[in-house]
Amino acid sequence: MSLPAPQPFFDAQAYLAWEAEQSTKHEYHDGEVFAMAGASDAHVTVAGNVYMALRNHLRGSPCSVFISDMKLRVEEDNAFFYPDIFVTCAESDRGHSHSKSAPVLVVEVLSPATSAYDRGAKFAAYRKLPTLREYALIDPERLSLDLFRREGDSKRWVLHPIEAGGQVEWASVGLQVPLEALYEDVPMTTGPQPHPAPDQA
Repeated sequence: MSLPAPQPFFDAQAYLAWEAEQSTKHEYHDGEVFAMAGASDAHVTVAGNVYMALRNHLRGSPCSVFISDMKLRVEEDNAFFYPDIFVTCAESDRGHSHSKSAPVLVVEVLSPATSAYDRGAKFAAYRKLPTLREYALIDPERLSLDLFRREGDSKRWVLHPIEAGGQVEWASVGLQVPLEALYEDVPMTTGPQPHPAPDQA
């Protein structure tokens, strides 16, 4: 999604009451509200593929997977985000119908305008969630996924980059899936095409 434009100051309760009446989504971070813009075809398709892979895998389990319209609360950072996809297995989250706060996995599909934000300030906020085990960033324009995994109960996160031909292993939910499966129905560009040779006389 495009980097949102800041809106006037709200406290968290005012934001939630106001957001419930809006026709478009807004994220909230420590008093500021940000309008979320639309996403590209590739972005939406990749997000849908990730959601379906996780939904099919988790069917019948105690875990639930949510896509884009469910708020994720980071209480320590006084924030509410709309991740592209996240999974929660916490009993405590079942009692909250409009937001969750104990994810084990968060996935963001990148866009040129939000890549730095997703890798920087947003990841910094997500790291404050004690339940979070893995954070994945997917580039919808090329076969590339950066998977950050927490080491045990420490604050150390290790990057596991995955490229074309690789296997994505989401250890937090026990799922392995080929990277290419997450790009189903997304046309991939392979760089500039060579010019045809001129006709010979």
